[in-house]
Amino acid sequence: MTDSPQDMLSLSVRDFTAAAAAKTPTPGGGSVAGVVGALGTALGEMALNFTIGKKKYAEHAEVHQRLAARLEKTRQMFQDLVADDIAAYQLYQATTRQDDGPDKTEAMELATAAAIDVPREAQKIALSLLRDLKELAPTSNPWLITDLLASATLAVATVRLSDYNVRINVPNLADQAAAADVKQTSADDLAKAQALLDEIEAGAKQHLP
Repeated sequence: MTDSPQDMLSLSVRDFTAAAAAKTPTPGGGSVAGVVGALGTALGEMALNFTIGKKKYAEHAEVHQRLAARLEKTRQMFQDLVADDIAAYQLYQATTRQDDGPDKTEAMELATAAAIDVPREAQKIALSLLRDLKELAPTSNPWLITDLLASATLAVATVRLSDYNVRINVPNLADQAAAADVKQTSADDLAKAQALLDEIEAGAKQHLP
């Protein structure tokens, strides 16, 4: 199995899960988080696609068109993160093989920053998705509410998975004050994600038996 990001994205679901299970470093948790985010977004898009263009929801047409474009872009961004995560890991792995010295110290700092930046970006994208789903939920086809809730749940899972990756990497930052700030911001984003899911679930209660 190759570590090529392009090949990873073109794998079947069966082969991707086999690759994740294999004794290889990639795809790992970060890559899986990107796929989870993309799948979550896709479910939100499905809920929207069963709503958009229907006469019953004509008054929300402008909102739906805007959200359709945003969700499509969000799904692509999550897919791109799969490649970014693999690239960040490969950079870190290559850096660890360098000879000790000032150059390696600086390279390790940059590699660590990259390993943190990818999950932080995933968290930001997932939060944006949750805000879009919160806006979509009251104006979408109620028969698709469970898919929309699944979308939001997977978005929160993406934030949580990414928080794990942030927390495991921040101790390696030389600037411990910055590390503490990044860790706290990640935790805050996780709390925001859960709060958004709670709001979406509360609004959906009327449609659930």
